[in-house]
Amino acid sequence: MSYIRNIKKALGWEYRNTKPEFDLNKEIYSQFKHFRLPLILLQVIMMVGTIGYMLIDDFPILDAIYQTGITFTTVGFGEINNISQAGRLFTITLIIFGFLIFTLSITALIQVLVKGKFLDLYKERDMLYKIARLRNHFVIFNHNEYTVQLAEQFKQSHIPFVIVDPSDDMEKIATKHNYPYYIKEETYTEKAFLKSHLSSAKGVISLSKNISDSITIIASVRLYEKELGRKIPFLIICNAESKKDVERLKKLGANKVVAPPELMAKRVSAMAIRPDMENVLEEFMYKKNTPIDMEEIYINDDSWFLDHEIKDAHLRDMLKVSIIGITEEDGNFIQTPTGDTKVSKGCKLLVVGNQSGIFKAKKLLNHKEAPKNIYKFDKKKDKSYV
Repeated sequence: MSYIRNIKKALGWEYRNTKPEFDLNKEIYSQFKHFRLPLILLQVIMMVGTIGYMLIDDFPILDAIYQTGITFTTVGFGEINNISQAGRLFTITLIIFGFLIFTLSITALIQVLVKGKFLDLYKERDMLYKIARLRNHFVIFNHNEYTVQLAEQFKQSHIPFVIVDPSDDMEKIATKHNYPYYIKEETYTEKAFLKSHLSSAKGVISLSKNISDSITIIASVRLYEKELGRKIPFLIICNAESKKDVERLKKLGANKVVAPPELMAKRVSAMAIRPDMENVLEEFMYKKNTPIDMEEIYINDDSWFLDHEIKDAHLRDMLKVSIIGITEEDGNFIQTPTGDTKVSKGCKLLVVGNQSGIFKAKKLLNHKEAPKNIYKFDKKKDKSYV
């Protein structure tokens, strides 16, 4: 079965299971409009040739069609029946017109493949099918040096993302920086949202150096969010150059705003004041495959864990994962909750542990029913499952 999957992958069939939200087929088919005239002339010549052989040399209709076909295509099979002198002059005329139509068709084909956008559109359609398979990805608007660094971090952490930028040389940029998914489109348009499959994305990241671009993107994404009727809002992250811009973007609807100057000042300050702690963060929090990771786990509305106490999950005992904070639905943050703290609807758990443990904790906490492998500690035995 593996070789069948490889063949499907090579042919691009594996991407056809999920259709993109933006259909490029109409644009692709429009590239073949130059073939309309040759096709019309082909039909006219076939009709004229068939009627001509029937009238001039009294050919049966099938013989007339066959003689017209082999004459028109200049394959040189010869005469299937005796042809009069008038019939031969008619045959010469068909050969000349056949050669002219053949030349016109070749010219149209070259125009479509070389001067047209057929190949570019076909590549873009293939990319759209790949993007349509993504779930909980991030759509990153605008390519710049920030995007390059962020893309590297996302690839290391196996976080899917799509780059959207209107640059004409976007394909070369994507190849240079190894962007797996990219779209050449204006960032704030509906086309960009459809092509990047924003409806199934987790959030949006705007890394423009111009605050007006970020403002437009935030407003457009929030409006699109309302049109979709999403229960979980998009996570919108932006960058800003000043505290004033940070406040403006948050008021307009950004969830998180990063100010590079302020962020750099905090990192430098941490290095100067607590250099050892900074080394710990570099070693365990910012590198791939570290023994320590931190993540927020959203608790679904149908989870068994709702209205239960934290200690009921036994995360620390089972998975070496600790809950260090809870963000409630109203935004209130509970720091270092106790084991007796109850988990309410719409909350998010801030957990610390290794990547494997956190991944398993997500699945365990969002089961509809309490998993059977939740265990209790027995003083006589190390572990006993219930």
